[in-house]
Amino acid sequence: MTSKKLIATPTRTKEILKKYKFAFKKSLGQNFLTDVNILENIISHTGIDKTSGAIEIGPGIGALTEQLAIHADKVVAYEIDQRLLPILKDTLQDYSNVEVIHQDILEADVREAIKTNFNPDQPIHIVANLPYYITTPILMKLVRENLPVDSLTVMIQKEVAERMAAKPNSKSYGSLTIAVQYYTHAKVVMNVPKSVFMPQPNVDSSILKLVVRDKPPVQVEDEAFFFKIVKASFAQRRKTLRNNLTSHFNEIYDKEMISQKLEELGIDGTRRGESLDMEEFAILANGFHQK
Repeated sequence: MTSKKLIATPTRTKEILKKYKFAFKKSLGQNFLTDVNILENIISHTGIDKTSGAIEIGPGIGALTEQLAIHADKVVAYEIDQRLLPILKDTLQDYSNVEVIHQDILEADVREAIKTNFNPDQPIHIVANLPYYITTPILMKLVRENLPVDSLTVMIQKEVAERMAAKPNSKSYGSLTIAVQYYTHAKVVMNVPKSVFMPQPNVDSSILKLVVRDKPPVQVEDEAFFFKIVKASFAQRRKTLRNNLTSHFNEIYDKEMISQKLEELGIDGTRRGESLDMEEFAILANGFHQK
């Protein structure tokens, strides 16, 4: 198959859009990728081969879906925009290993779809070019559901990717970092210029690879409380840990009690949330949970 026939070129993309009189919906964050090399590069980072199952979110006109179909055993793609269904039926007609599901991924039972479409022992990878406005809710839903998937490789806003893959003591490090890295190993594997999209977005993109952990890296007594502590610690970034926790727990503890508790746990209350690693947040959460 020559690259001329592939979907992800500016010429072919324009042809498809013209044929179907397709108008981009800003509300859905639609930006179609028009560079085959970048798509092949993305696939190379996913770990997908002919033994793998792939799940795609937001196939658009099928540019990434086509590459997944070429490299994977089977592809299940979730598309929310009904207008794209006849286009996908046309552009992907040569690929019998693609199943398009017309559904909002946030409402989808992905576990059931995996059971229905893939073999029980098959490695499954989620791949997506995610709309910027809804990146975090989608990723958090997928990682929290403890799905039988090996990895998630997603194209997202560069700044958000940096936050999810950040290390302590950096500007990007925050509660989102902890939430993502509790469930996965996160790494930015490549950057994508805005010039390869149609229409061109206002921000640069990065490819973030999330490898699902067998178990969280820390032991916490109460996960919900752990995340509450993390969120409280970053509530106001310029405030000290002691002050942020005092604001959060003001109905239970006063400042003195907070100071005492931090001292017992061996954590300096004058530090800021961004200086704590995940292990220290676990110590904090387990300590305060015992109150």
